[in-house]
Amino acid sequence: MILNSIVNGEGAPVVLLHGLFGAARNLGVIARSLSGARVISLDLRNHGDSPHGAMDFGTMAADVAETMQSLGVPQASLVGHSLGGKTAMTLALTRPQMVERLVVMDIAPVSYSHDYDAYVAAMQAIELRPGLARHEADAALAQVVEEPPMRAFLLNNLVLGAEPRWRIGLEEIAASMPNLLRWDDPPGMQPYTGPTLFLRGGDSHYVQPAADAPIARLFPNAERETVAGACHWLHAEKPQEVIASLKGFLHL
Repeated sequence: MILNSIVNGEGAPVVLLHGLFGAARNLGVIARSLSGARVISLDLRNHGDSPHGAMDFGTMAADVAETMQSLGVPQASLVGHSLGGKTAMTLALTRPQMVERLVVMDIAPVSYSHDYDAYVAAMQAIELRPGLARHEADAALAQVVEEPPMRAFLLNNLVLGAEPRWRIGLEEIAASMPNLLRWDDPPGMQPYTGPTLFLRGGDSHYVQPAADAPIARLFPNAERETVAGACHWLHAEKPQEVIASLKGFLHL
């Protein structure tokens, strides 16, 4: 699958991969700040303006590889957050020749027990009628999603107008949720020995000390860095700190 892409700048290619319920445009601040690079922000399948379909990390990594090839990019540095981080790790482990450097933001190669089924169900329950206002959709989501910033993030995927619709593939995401929570070593993989940075939020619970062993096994040259005062969405909460870390690691 060829994914929708947004390209900024010129130079060595850097591919940005967003997290669940996100889109390429959510990473615009980072993309515009990595001067000296050709930054390619991708909408993962079922997100943004990319096509929809069944999801697992092998398939999503293949999407990224196919899209890079279509753009004439045989190799790039990859930066992935959460869902995008697992996708980037899978590509590095299965097609290492395509990954010059790897940055994984606030996720680890482990399975997770949390899920977002309630969020998906709440989004699906909103009546998509003509004239639907954003504040009405927000009020409907508030019954399940308490945090206003999270509701705003989810509602970025809602297109209002004469025929309201969700950009995001809610049915496909719901059906694929078990695959997205798991981590299984990709078939035929080898440890990725290229330069790797695991960048975590200091206040996030996503990368626990127990993840150190699988990280070391799969990414033996990985560095680890913590962004103080940031939670899971570290690039939105501490953008300047994240940008500084990325520039240093990517030599930009």
